[in-house]
Amino acid sequence: MVVPELRPWRAARPRVERIANAVRPRLARAGAAARPRVARLTRALLHPPRPRAVQTWQYTAGAATAGLLLAAGVVTTAGPWDADGQRTAERDRAAALERTGGADHGRSGTTAGTPRPAPSAAPVLMGLDGATSAVDTKKAAPGGKPLSDVLRPLLGASALGGTHAAAVVDVATGRRLYGTDAGKALTPASTTKIATAVAALSALGPDHRFTTRAALEPDTGELVLVGGGDPTLTARAKAAGTSRSGEAGSGEGWAGLRELAADTAKALHKRGIRKVTLSYDTTLYSGPALHPIGVNDNLAPVSALMADEGRTDGSSSGPAPRVSDPAKDAAGKFAGFLKDAGITTTSPGPSKASTRAQTLATVSSPPLSEVVERMLTNSDNDIAEALARQTALTSGEPGSFDGGARAISARLTKLGLPMSGASFHDGSGLDRDDRLTADLLTALLVTAGDPGRPGLRPVLTGLPVAGFTGTLADRYTTDSAAGVVRAKTGTLTGVNTLAGTVVDADGRLLAFAFMASGTTDPLGAESALDRTATALAGCGCG
Repeated sequence: MVVPELRPWRAARPRVERIANAVRPRLARAGAAARPRVARLTRALLHPPRPRAVQTWQYTAGAATAGLLLAAGVVTTAGPWDADGQRTAERDRAAALERTGGADHGRSGTTAGTPRPAPSAAPVLMGLDGATSAVDTKKAAPGGKPLSDVLRPLLGASALGGTHAAAVVDVATGRRLYGTDAGKALTPASTTKIATAVAALSALGPDHRFTTRAALEPDTGELVLVGGGDPTLTARAKAAGTSRSGEAGSGEGWAGLRELAADTAKALHKRGIRKVTLSYDTTLYSGPALHPIGVNDNLAPVSALMADEGRTDGSSSGPAPRVSDPAKDAAGKFAGFLKDAGITTTSPGPSKASTRAQTLATVSSPPLSEVVERMLTNSDNDIAEALARQTALTSGEPGSFDGGARAISARLTKLGLPMSGASFHDGSGLDRDDRLTADLLTALLVTAGDPGRPGLRPVLTGLPVAGFTGTLADRYTTDSAAGVVRAKTGTLTGVNTLAGTVVDADGRLLAFAFMASGTTDPLGAESALDRTATALAGCGCG
């Protein structure tokens, strides 16, 4: 009997074959490494020391056990894996339709729809012993090159310009394995978001949610839409998992402005109200709304109230045209939804809710852990600036660019991170005056992997996965490091950075940061950084 091939498999097969070809060399190396031990175990199982008759079932059991051991050796070395033994990135992406990921600064490839959070790296993270001393990078594993000999020529590529810095750290031990100008402060571009994520999670906690509410003034009957600084608020029809009126929600979507309007209308109808004066409150934030880069498709004016990040083209990530006044735009859409529900409103204008205003309805964002993952996976500048301001408010600073910068620096200092030379001016990395070091970037990643700080783990799980998600979805697609390298990209004119984690050929989880300034060929610089990360993944170096 011939079983017809399933259509989903036919659609997914080209990508699956490409992934298989990419990871085959790594699996072969892992199998070779595991073979001697498996052979010994097999001999012990199939040839016991005492001479006695061996039944067929015993041969079968021994062979099956040896096969399982070999498979376990291979998958352990290949990593990272989630708790179910299934590489989440491959599970989610291998059978998916081809689609571009989130775009980094100035790049195309925006897509509608919210990407799934990046896969968890938790099972391959080990405890840190606190050691921070550098090791001799000239020492190599038997038959392998010293790490410095592998990385130095790649980092010296002409595409990386005249200035670069790098650091590689063993996450399990905290020991630095390689460094070149690792303490030199350079423009980090979007890798700044790693620092913003650590600071926000440290200040607010991974379960924190941002709430938008509609409140009714008891004296005037004015209805005020109060912005809570939620960067995930959406006016789109599908907001699956929306958290309404304090409910937990499924966590699969974002807070819905339509749902808020529907609940508000119900509350007004119960009071016999059919017409209201509508206002909106954005006073949670202060200071300039416009980033120093000016009007730019990479970032909307920062406001405590906005829907869909002020995008006008239906996209959910990457550069896009933005409205000039996100709060007014969101309030206008809210008024339209109220009208659909039988409530007539005036044209909305700015105001401030009093302490006596009665909350009629609320919607809340997913937990901060999910918001951070979305920010890192898509390199989302709007979320980054919102998190910087939220960190500032929690830290007693004004909700502004300057307040956010001070709060991020203070939070990282409190964590004991190496802050020498670091300078923050925003949360997204769009400001060219930002300065970070390779030492600080790797220290942030190591801290996020500390078992004693589980609340910081979304910093690692949110990193784009090479060849699969976010800003790395269209990179490493024919590379052996696909699915193994997880890193935050950073791109500004003349600046290219890459910082993240990789599992090397010995199964160690390494944190790395590669920074380059003075680059003139962005694509060439990206390729050079990718080759360096790939070499690190394939290196069994000391």
